[in-house]
Amino acid sequence: MQLYSFFNSSTSYRVRIALALKDLDFEYQGVNIRIGAQFAAEYVAKNPNKSVPLLIDNDGTQVTQSLAILSYLDEKYPQSRLIPADLVAKTRVLEVANAIACDMHPLNNLRILGYLSKELGVSEEQKKAWYNHWVVEGFDAVEALLARYGHGRCCFGDEPTLADVCLIPQVANAQRFGCDLSAYTRILAIYQYCQTLPAFQQAAPANQPDSQ
Repeated sequence: MQLYSFFNSSTSYRVRIALALKDLDFEYQGVNIRIGAQFAAEYVAKNPNKSVPLLIDNDGTQVTQSLAILSYLDEKYPQSRLIPADLVAKTRVLEVANAIACDMHPLNNLRILGYLSKELGVSEEQKKAWYNHWVVEGFDAVEALLARYGHGRCCFGDEPTLADVCLIPQVANAQRFGCDLSAYTRILAIYQYCQTLPAFQQAAPANQPDSQ
């Protein structure tokens, strides 16, 4: 199994957490998205999205997009399930995961931030304000959902689910950008607990071969 990843990519981080939770070995293939390695013809032939992550399974199956990869891994390698079978539990997990992966992350990823700077000419201060705005919008919603339905040391119980797999990288990114997260007590408690788990430690950006 191969994972094309960038150490500071939150979407790659999600997949690394899942692989670690499921105890799946893989070969790390670094793709430096800061210098545009994702646009190289050889890589685009594998991943037309021109992004990371890309998973190539042992049988040659190729999957792009982190949520698709996570769903694939959960179906093919059901140990340490990320998405519960129970309908209501599954729905709650997907609510939080999608609030992060669909509402927050797409507005604040490297591609969008680069467009704001290079094409629209926004200042660094304006770009930071943009980033912080969507962090607040997103985490306000996530904190409310967790207050209403969450329980245990993780988002939903004491074992990580897809919600935690999406949440932890998003918190790490917000911290890296200097966002004040002090109001999000439930989110921070989950983040701090997950940092004690070996799978999350193994998947952390600082522990990747291409960490800079």
